[in-house]
Amino acid sequence: MTTISLGKNGPQVTALGIGTWSWGDKLFWNYGKDYGADEVKEAFRAAIEAGVTFFDTAEVYGLGKSESLLGKFIQQADFPVQIATKYGPFPWRFTARSVSKAITASLQRLQLQQITLYQVHWPFTFFMSQEILMNALADEVEKGRIQSIGVSNYSAEQMYQAHEILAKRGIPLAVNQVQYSLLSRKIESQGILDAARKLDITILAYSPLAQGLLTGKYTPEKAGSPNGARRLDPRFSSKGLRQIAPVLNLLYQLGEKYNKTPAQVALNWLMAQGKVIPIPGAKNAHQARQNAGALGWSLQEEEVKQLEQVSRPWL
Repeated sequence: MTTISLGKNGPQVTALGIGTWSWGDKLFWNYGKDYGADEVKEAFRAAIEAGVTFFDTAEVYGLGKSESLLGKFIQQADFPVQIATKYGPFPWRFTARSVSKAITASLQRLQLQQITLYQVHWPFTFFMSQEILMNALADEVEKGRIQSIGVSNYSAEQMYQAHEILAKRGIPLAVNQVQYSLLSRKIESQGILDAARKLDITILAYSPLAQGLLTGKYTPEKAGSPNGARRLDPRFSSKGLRQIAPVLNLLYQLGEKYNKTPAQVALNWLMAQGKVIPIPGAKNAHQARQNAGALGWSLQEEEVKQLEQVSRPWL
């Protein structure tokens, strides 16, 4: 199985991960209605069986439910897994002690002694400065409770700032987790991807399938609409789906060549960008196995360019 380091000389993880936002989340994903604990447990098992052992969660996913489910599954797993989770910089958290308490709670839910990657979920420094936050995280690396430090949704400028603070402690900034897919390429035009490459920071790409738009499941010709909050997303309207038709057509064309699904081609395109780890969600075993089908093969350079060209409207 191909692995990628998190940042410079950081932990080695599988080149594809699984995002677990939907594990326990009732507000956006309708957890407990169409699927539940049994289904996500099977997704966990199927991912591991397919060689994917890197899982991304957060303390806010399902208000801790996602971490708790992962903790139970980890205890029953026959194979070691690596966990990334996230700290929410809420307004009531304004001291270094707040960071320590949050990590303690996540470790307890995950039933772990150490977290592979601990990320700041979003940039918010009104009540706690970046300096205090990054140094508090550096303290936790030195204590051995977290192995590497990441951020999420940080701009290029914010990445440079966090990197500089951590560098004074001799600790690299390993990751920036951002939205990135063929239908969301703003990290390229906003300089985030260039900054990550310059600083040797790995990109974790969340929503790499654009919440299902790149699976081919939703087309203007097919009836049906997504569940939950996605119903309100204009991209899932007939007009929105017609706009993405050229991208889907090319994904289908390349999929036929490699005997892959559109989603697997879309994920493979992200991996072709270098030091980019897609973390698609999986609510059941079938989706986990489908995700893993993006591994073990590569698009040709010319095909990567074709997909880049057809998706330029989303830069």
